[in-house]
Amino acid sequence: MNPSLNQNKVLVALSGGVDSAAAATLLSQAGMDICAVFICLGQQRAGQAGARSCCSPQDAADAAAIAARLGIDFQTLDSNEEMARIQDAFARAYAEGKTPNPCIVCNRLIKFGKLFELADAMGAKYIATGHYANIVRSDSGACLQRGKAADKDQSYVLFDIPPARLERIMFPLGILTDKQQARTIVKDAGLVVHDKPDSQEICFVPEDDYRLFLAGRADAALRPGPILDQAGNVLGTHNGCGLFTIGQRRGIGIAAAEPLYVVAIDPDRQSITVGPRTSLACSGLIAARANWLCDVPESFRCHIQIRYKHRGLPGQVRRLDEDRFEVAFDEPVDAVTPGQAAVLYDGDTVLGGGWIERSLAG
Repeated sequence: MNPSLNQNKVLVALSGGVDSAAAATLLSQAGMDICAVFICLGQQRAGQAGARSCCSPQDAADAAAIAARLGIDFQTLDSNEEMARIQDAFARAYAEGKTPNPCIVCNRLIKFGKLFELADAMGAKYIATGHYANIVRSDSGACLQRGKAADKDQSYVLFDIPPARLERIMFPLGILTDKQQARTIVKDAGLVVHDKPDSQEICFVPEDDYRLFLAGRADAALRPGPILDQAGNVLGTHNGCGLFTIGQRRGIGIAAAEPLYVVAIDPDRQSITVGPRTSLACSGLIAARANWLCDVPESFRCHIQIRYKHRGLPGQVRRLDEDRFEVAFDEPVDAVTPGQAAVLYDGDTVLGGGWIERSLAG
């Protein structure tokens, strides 16, 4: 730890929304020396369809107004280069038949990556955001835990933070039990964003239209191809593998006597395979690019969360090497999806996680 860093100074990422405003308010009330930053992301790149700013001018104005009302310093940070990398990886994953989670990558590269460079330059020991999660500190270090608000917990998308940085992170909203508490904090502080709607879409996908975003970036993901049954028979034609994900039921475009789900995506053949729900069952998975937030043995039991909002299921984890691990679930799990993250929990504590390479047959 750099001893020259101000132990009472915190850099707060202000998005212009309710959660980051509540985080800044709580830190201000606690007497912290706060500097606020609005991250400018994803400005349109010439000649690429679907690119847009994922932080609107209104968001920027709201963030500046929040800082002014709270009486804290405010600045903006250009992270277009990092966002371009995230967008390119997002498009590439769909072309490879995967379903990516760009929020996890954004957290690692920008919110808990580039922001640390700014915090160091400003002499701030801490970085704070409006995530619903907790950092628990002890003599042995800091660990990441679930937030108290079960329906808002965001620890899943934070698993890939470099472990050495946990000690310098604050999540003021981790102690809240629901979103309404955050709105009340913001309203009581006189901030007009208290009733601002939550953002539900991936920030850089316009109107949640994946076709528009992928066009010109990953045209291979939008090439028509066959819809197959599990015997290899052609049932119909689709408009691009990038428009489907494992476990999808709606929008497949074929009629059948029983509900059919996407059970496999083959980008090389430009095909999707459909089958009954029973075909989604998986006994386990292989994950790569592991990030370990705690010391764990070669083999251990834990709960494994395989997508955001999934609460996790018990299973056995075996480390294959430093960067890869295998999961064997106690009971079959539906729709293990390559490109998503497998995050490992001991109770509320995040042990680590990795990116799902492939499922193992049920």
